[in-house]
Amino acid sequence: MVYVFLAEGFELVEALAPVDILRRAGAEVQLVGVEGREVAASNGVTVRTDCTAQEISRENLVGMVLPGGLPGTLNLEKSPIVQETLDYCVKEGKLIGAICAAPSILAHKGLLKGREATAFPKFQQDLIEGGASLSKEYVCQDGQFITGRGMGVSTEFGLALAAALVSPEKAEEIKASIQKP
Repeated sequence: MVYVFLAEGFELVEALAPVDILRRAGAEVQLVGVEGREVAASNGVTVRTDCTAQEISRENLVGMVLPGGLPGTLNLEKSPIVQETLDYCVKEGKLIGAICAAPSILAHKGLLKGREATAFPKFQQDLIEGGASLSKEYVCQDGQFITGRGMGVSTEFGLALAAALVSPEKAEEIKASIQKP
């Protein structure tokens, strides 16, 4: 199971584009509401999640995704369950994806020290201060971490997640089917 955590003020496209691509790839994905089943995006659109953070199970966990947005990223970082799930994924070598402002959460925990990563320009200093090497790429994978720069690369971010979690071939197949250059 891939858990995509949503907190009040998340960036809609950064959450739902990767979910769409991962589901097309055949991955099991659930939207997780940090504060409840209905979560408002930063643009006011409300999304009904598959479960709440209290309902997740680590039994089948293969990865987690943190979309950006404000104040969504700040609300994700405050969540004890998000923090515990990050710790579990790091310990067990599970995939962790974060885009836009959300890679700052990983940097604040020291998880990107010595790794290459990217984030929205306003949050790149957080990565540097956390010991990361800033990637020039819009989407970057270093080990179990996939980071993306922002909403404009949400599809590319989703394809990188699909390549890592399902297969590079499946990601290429999806890329061709959605007519992404």
